[in-house]
Amino acid sequence: MKKQVIFLFALISILLFTETLIAQDITQYDFLEVIVVQKANNRGKVKRIRVEEQESIKGKNITVDAIEDLETTAQLLNYMNRANWEFLDRQAIVSDDNDPVWMSYIFKKAK
Repeated sequence: MKKQVIFLFALISILLFTETLIAQDITQYDFLEVIVVQKANNRGKVKRIRVEEQESIKGKNITVDAIEDLETTAQLLNYMNRANWEFLDRQAIVSDDNDPVWMSYIFKKAK
């Protein structure tokens, strides 16, 4: 009887501990920054898309060359969406009226 109670207590403890570990699992993400340089006074026409080598794209189904060959931000967003990268944020840096606009696009993908 004593062994059965100890076994039952151990079993319940293991089940509760496992459930706690599963509930506290935090989803890990890879993040990718893509820099888009646009002309200032030409309705946002893209001059260049630039991506530096980042750990987050190693082993993924996207490449730096493929991203840099894109010509518009719409193509960039569609390409990343097809590769299951979620758009997260965009920030712009504008220094002067005639200077190019630097846009930083941030994407995330669950590991």
